[in-house]
Amino acid sequence: MTTDDDPKHIVERFCDSWSRLDLDEITGFLTPDAHYHNIPVDPVDGVEAIRAFIGGFTAGVSAVEFEIRHIVAEGDVVLTERLDVFRFDDGRVIELPVMGTFELREGRIAAWRDYFDLQQYMGQLAGG
Repeated sequence: MTTDDDPKHIVERFCDSWSRLDLDEITGFLTPDAHYHNIPVDPVDGVEAIRAFIGGFTAGVSAVEFEIRHIVAEGDVVLTERLDVFRFDDGRVIELPVMGTFELREGRIAAWRDYFDLQQYMGQLAGG
């Protein structure tokens, strides 16, 4: 049984929030000092910097789905295996396998690390 404040459920709701592309809703799951690291690129610290980063890479995106394949939690740490799907205004679709680690503090995401193949993403972005 899970509750609304269960770390696993919080991460599931966070992933679901991406489908609405509402930056206020997405960043509302984060602590003010949150740390976000897409492992192939430089980390971003602080909710406002994370908001700007997300806004940058979702420009031109019409829909996002974080399809959770597997999710496990131990205390305040949640691990996800996902397929992140980005649909662009111009019709391109990127499907990116991602492993994510979330560390929660007081019911909010304090650290978020995603591991993926940057070349796979860039190849799809270029239409390859």
